[in-house]
Amino acid sequence: MVVNKRKKSSRHRASWNHGWGSRKKHRGAGHRGGKGAAGSGKRSDHKKPHFWKKNKTANYFGKSGFKKKGRVNDPKTINVGYIQNHIEKLIANKSAIKEGDLYTIDLTKLGYGKLLGSGNAESKFKISVEEASVKAIEKIKSKGGEVIVTSKPTEEK
Repeated sequence: MVVNKRKKSSRHRASWNHGWGSRKKHRGAGHRGGKGAAGSGKRSDHKKPHFWKKNKTANYFGKSGFKKKGRVNDPKTINVGYIQNHIEKLIANKSAIKEGDLYTIDLTKLGYGKLLGSGNAESKFKISVEEASVKAIEKIKSKGGEVIVTSKPTEEK
């Protein structure tokens, strides 16, 4: 025989809160107290230790570190070895010009801001660039080439 189940509300008759705890509970989002990290203790100390445990790696409270103001100079770099390995491709693209045994390249037109000294230079190069490391300049000069730098040479780290 099938028995119809009574509604829960009828079983909660004469109870204050119908199974929701305190009288104030079960009133919607107001009961929740906010979203996300609301009430985290950014202004007062109630839950700070709770968030210290949760976010050990992240710095939840306050700021940390330093930021430079103004423009950060982070130029696109290229190595001497890359130029040596891809010189034929650069000539084919008309990014480099060959005059006898001297290769002339303007790296600023190619979008590079700095020449670095990784790799070996086997050919003579005449390279113009905004910045160049001391090591890169030495490598190119040792093969009889030259580097035209618009700003001062920098030390590599």
